[in-house]
Amino acid sequence: MAEAPREAWITGIGIVSCLGEGLDAHWQGLNESKLVIDRETFAPYIVHPLAPIDFDKQIPKKGDQRQMEPWQRIGTYAAGLALESAGCKGNRDLLGRMDMIIAAGGGERDETVDSAILSALPQAAQPDLFLNERLMSDLRPTLFLAQLSNLLAGNISIVHGVTGSSRTFMGEELAGVDAVRIALGRISGGQSEIALVGGSYNGERSDLVMLFEFGGYSLKGEFHPVWEREAAPGFALGSLGAFLVIESRTHAQARGTAPIARLSGVASGYSRRADPGGIRDELARLWGRIAGSVRPDAAAVISGATGASPATAEERSFLTGHSELPVRAPGSLIGHGIEANMVMNVALAALAVNRGKLFPPLSGSAFERPMEGALTQAVVTGVGHWRGEGLALVEAVG
Repeated sequence: MAEAPREAWITGIGIVSCLGEGLDAHWQGLNESKLVIDRETFAPYIVHPLAPIDFDKQIPKKGDQRQMEPWQRIGTYAAGLALESAGCKGNRDLLGRMDMIIAAGGGERDETVDSAILSALPQAAQPDLFLNERLMSDLRPTLFLAQLSNLLAGNISIVHGVTGSSRTFMGEELAGVDAVRIALGRISGGQSEIALVGGSYNGERSDLVMLFEFGGYSLKGEFHPVWEREAAPGFALGSLGAFLVIESRTHAQARGTAPIARLSGVASGYSRRADPGGIRDELARLWGRIAGSVRPDAAAVISGATGASPATAEERSFLTGHSELPVRAPGSLIGHGIEANMVMNVALAALAVNRGKLFPPLSGSAFERPMEGALTQAVVTGVGHWRGEGLALVEAVG
């Protein structure tokens, strides 16, 4: 007879964004509907810039900081906050057997080199020769390595000493969904006792704003909450990092650690995006996996909606069929962190159920409504801007 799945507890959270760092800063920002946006740097496009951070607090060696790109510093810093939150920081025995599951994109471009090459290339007598020479002489020796998404895991291992098994998922929003899903599956199935799970994103990059605008995704012009962007769909990139320490209940209890929340279920899937309503139908299929555990009188939805089309419109259509549950979309305040998005929203869901209340709806969003009574459950959605869907169920403990 198969053993019952083991409970997975979230015992540590480390988050940074435009709202600040840590749980208290984010809880305050969400309750105040604090809007931090940059309209000027990448005008006419809007981004949510990272709040000022003293990276020395979690990455004490300047040499380590210098060899990291901004997205790696953000992630390594957030990972340190999560380890601190869970009481794991500096515990070599525990860190040596801690699994690490990362959701990450590629490295960052050297925009100065790119601009210089592109500006001079049209005037070069021998463009091919010129390009090869400049690439060989101008690129840092580590630039190719910097394109590897698993460098974030490597830096966390170096700085914080997390040296158990390591996995990195790459692939936009679904990378974050699968990172959390695999962590839960391993812990529930007895393959792991404790894991550090997360990702990070630097949204303050002109090359990324340009890249997403090629697909018509970058938000520009007037700012509106994500649910109110039908007339001009798009997402505002956000610089953020989010990490969770997830462990089995027995492991946490053995080391005397209290839970922040319980991660009870994660599901992921792919819809046929070419079919109108495909996203809505896939969300309905995934919802069936958790529906029996959801208590409508004490639950809410923490949505990963971004404002992208058609993803947000179809998610809204699906959630309209579950009007008994109030909905919040933190992306209106913190922006969109692509790979790190799902982990961030699971973290915010855990924060809310731990506090026992839902933060207020954002002013200007007709879709969000107040919640009466205590919050003990949160369904987290993660819909990719052009592929992939996911759900997670986060619950209060005790």
